[in-house]
Amino acid sequence: MTGDSAQSCRTRYVLFDVDGTLIDAVENQRRVWRAWAERYGLDPDEVYRVALRTRPTETFAQVAAGHDPHECLAALHELEDEDVRSGAYAAFDGAAEVLRGLPSHCWALVTSNYEHRVRGRFLRTGLPVPGLIVDAAAVEEGKPSPVPYLRAAARLGAEPGDCLVVEDAPSGVRSGLRAGMTVWGVNAAAAVEGVHRHFASLREAVPHILAFASGA
Repeated sequence: MTGDSAQSCRTRYVLFDVDGTLIDAVENQRRVWRAWAERYGLDPDEVYRVALRTRPTETFAQVAAGHDPHECLAALHELEDEDVRSGAYAAFDGAAEVLRGLPSHCWALVTSNYEHRVRGRFLRTGLPVPGLIVDAAAVEEGKPSPVPYLRAAARLGAEPGDCLVVEDAPSGVRSGLRAGMTVWGVNAAAAVEGVHRHFASLREAVPHILAFASGA
């Protein structure tokens, strides 16, 4: 067997971010953070601006330093869980097609959210639920650390070089790059620094993702 033939026979894996990549949750996140900010008498716009670029505990440290961070996190989790139960969610165009087009053992979700919320959102939007979700509770270091994507690859039995990361956010892109994986960006007008390919929408990326997974 030639080198090219061996390469084409290798299993390829696709690792997806969730919010902003497969599910459009921007308005949900904005509503949750607004409700959280109002509960603590804070400026919702300022809180959301900080929350967009930091993890929750870092957000609390910046905007609510005088409050117990554990209490702040419990309040945020309560609001997020309620939003999963009652909020309106929409999958990005192409999400169902690409997930159903991939072999079930060759893809996973890597998210900074929690697995029960992701599963709830997938059920609400009709997306196929994967066998593997690496969530915030599964790792000690979140994105942009490479740990989440490396953990997903290890649990799939995959080498990093055989993995494609599909992301929309800079922290997720950095995470995938640091893990030594191919990283494509979607759902943004401009390419995130470092991505190997950029697509303005997930729909535009679908045939290319399926081709990657097939070894083409």
